[in-house]
Amino acid sequence: MKISREVKTAVLVLFGIALFIYLFSFLKGEDLFSNTQTYYTEFDYNALSASSPVTIKGNKIGKIEAIKYDFDTGKTRISFSVDPKLKFSKNSKITLYQTGLMGGNALAIIDANDGVFAQPGDFIASDIKQGLMSSMERNLPKVTANLDGTLRSADTLVNSLNALVIDESSEGLKSTIAELNSTLKSFKSLSFSIQDVIKENDEKIASILNNFDKTSKDLSDLSAELKGAGLSKTIEDLNKTLVSMQSLLASIDNGEGTIGKLLKDDALYNNLEGASKEMESLLLDIKLHPARYRRILSKKEIPYQEPTKDEKN
Repeated sequence: MKISREVKTAVLVLFGIALFIYLFSFLKGEDLFSNTQTYYTEFDYNALSASSPVTIKGNKIGKIEAIKYDFDTGKTRISFSVDPKLKFSKNSKITLYQTGLMGGNALAIIDANDGVFAQPGDFIASDIKQGLMSSMERNLPKVTANLDGTLRSADTLVNSLNALVIDESSEGLKSTIAELNSTLKSFKSLSFSIQDVIKENDEKIASILNNFDKTSKDLSDLSAELKGAGLSKTIEDLNKTLVSMQSLLASIDNGEGTIGKLLKDDALYNNLEGASKEMESLLLDIKLHPARYRRILSKKEIPYQEPTKDEKN
């Protein structure tokens, strides 16, 4: 069967048109042979473009199909398609976000994971994530005001430094540098003097260090000797003796024992005092009347007479 030239031309034209349509759709990010499911959402303003990506957790799973302004509500209605394998909740959020600093915008599905799956054609609530450029645009007046104040302060600082550098008076920067240089020279001279003193007294310093080393060694030997002499045991015995003495003094203070009773018993003290007085009178009588006691063994008893005041004196 012979095919005419016209038929061949028509087939080539149709094939070219189909290829052009496929390539154009492919460049737009569309796949004519893929099966997708369409959902809807809306925003207060349009910041998207046709074929903008739809992502979930950073992965592209669909694209925007159509953007239409709703004259009744005054909002922008968006229809987007996703891979039919994707299952997400009807209560999820469709978030508008910036894909980069200089890039465009895209939609992200923030899944609610509540088990209520969305069906094709459902309306999904929307949300907007503040981007870097929009945040800078909103805060740009405050930033520019602060930047202007910073630049003014920097300009004042530079002018002050300039005036300080060209100042030839005693308060200028040159005078300050000269004084700093003089201070450094004095410090250098002082360091040389200290170095000379150390060199001149090198032997004395070495002798002092040797004496200190010897003294520390002697103290170490002394501590070892004291430890070997049983100083700790002596101190322990002394401590026991002090404890015993303290107990003895406590018992005396409480009137216990002979010494305690002697110190605490008033009657015994009074008796001893009376006996002492009587002994004193007896010795005085012996001194005044010795003859009386020489005849003490005789049968004639001489009665005792109280000495007079003159005799006592």
